[in-house]
Amino acid sequence: MHIKKAAIIGKGAVGLLYGSLIARNIGTDAVEYVMDDDRLSRHAEDALTINGRPCRIRTVGASIAAEEEPVDLLILAIKATGLEQALVTMESCVGPQTRIISLLNGITSEEAIAQRFGWENTVLSVAQGMDAVFIDNALTYTHPGEIRLGPASATAPGVVDQIADFLACAGISHSVEADIRRRQWVKFMLNVGLNQTCMVFGGTYGSIVAPGEQNRCFIAAMREAIAVAHAEGVDLDEEDLLQMVAMVESLDPAGMPSMAQDRINRKRSEVDQFAGTVIRLADRHGILVPQNRYLYDRVAQIEAAYMDELDEGLRWE
Repeated sequence: MHIKKAAIIGKGAVGLLYGSLIARNIGTDAVEYVMDDDRLSRHAEDALTINGRPCRIRTVGASIAAEEEPVDLLILAIKATGLEQALVTMESCVGPQTRIISLLNGITSEEAIAQRFGWENTVLSVAQGMDAVFIDNALTYTHPGEIRLGPASATAPGVVDQIADFLACAGISHSVEADIRRRQWVKFMLNVGLNQTCMVFGGTYGSIVAPGEQNRCFIAAMREAIAVAHAEGVDLDEEDLLQMVAMVESLDPAGMPSMAQDRINRKRSEVDQFAGTVIRLADRHGILVPQNRYLYDRVAQIEAAYMDELDEGLRWE
């Protein structure tokens, strides 16, 4: 099967970044965004920009997508907090031959996808290394990062290669991993330290690698994730941690990860996918994870404060 057209669910930093690359290198006919109808009605007039240029990629509602042919490739690029609704939206554009790749943070989204659509056309993947910042409907980035992908145990032969060929045509840096599950855990370890620390401290890629309290929190949270990974049978080590730190050091020091952007944009974060997962697995294996417990509680406090402010504002509108 030759992939000719992709649909992206998720019009935030990751979705805009990769959608723009597909449109630029293959053509605007090769990609579209799909939203549930209610969300589209709320955001139809949003003027989105990508590095200062307007985003002109077609966006359709689920009801329209359901009347069209299923797409060849579905790219899921939402936050994990929106996965349940995204699975419903996917039903409008996924057919028996639709290949599916999830770029969500965490280590569980593919399982939820496969429960509904099967493992045959679903691959495992991570997106990493981008410094995309999406605030006030404007996406900016200097490093587009890369996608690493590989088969799950029940992925059909050829599916990974078909997606990889499409990514190559789109000019999206990627690699096929022999052990993609381990790579997912490496990215998960990074997110556990990077995203949560930057949100709690209001930090950036530059501040988190500088000597100080942010850096100590960053490293401690990742080492707890390594301990949990070992208990789960995944062989992470200090070299993986050092490689991720080096990658962060290569990014724009003024940039910030998604949870730090959530604090600015006053949105629910993915803390449950990060510290929440570490804590649940640690409890299962009898491992102490005080740094992640601190981060989980602190993020909850920060979110509660600005959610209360938003609720108060709505009462006075």
